[in-house]
Amino acid sequence: MTELAERPAERDESLTRITHWIGGERVAGTSGRSGPVYNPATGRQTGEVDFASVEEVDAAVQAAKAAFPAWRAVSLSKRADLLFRIRELVHDRREEVARIVGAALIRQKRASDWQRRVPRIFGALTMRDGSGKSAATVCDRD
Repeated sequence: MTELAERPAERDESLTRITHWIGGERVAGTSGRSGPVYNPATGRQTGEVDFASVEEVDAAVQAAKAAFPAWRAVSLSKRADLLFRIRELVHDRREEVARIVGAALIRQKRASDWQRRVPRIFGALTMRDGSGKSAATVCDRD
């Protein structure tokens, strides 16, 4: 049998609130609905995520549509530069990333797996232009 937990009368301020990201800004949900976020290692609630209303979903889709032409106009080499920069940042902070991801995993062994996987995952981030060259080579053309 499924049991439903009673929603607290007041929001616990110690919980991390996860809002929406629309048009480059954090936007608090207005639907009045949210869901709990749990730490799988401890089973404790650590946050609360705002559920989007139909209007909020529509606003997010419209913002993405409006942003797409500018992104499409960016050259492949500049987009590749950006993705490689993100890769470098993740690589530079791989221990911190592994620690954060590991904190959310049930077994500590899996956290050490992530330390090994993060470089491989982001190391595999390459773009091809059809010539068989990696994005790093393509970027050198600009």
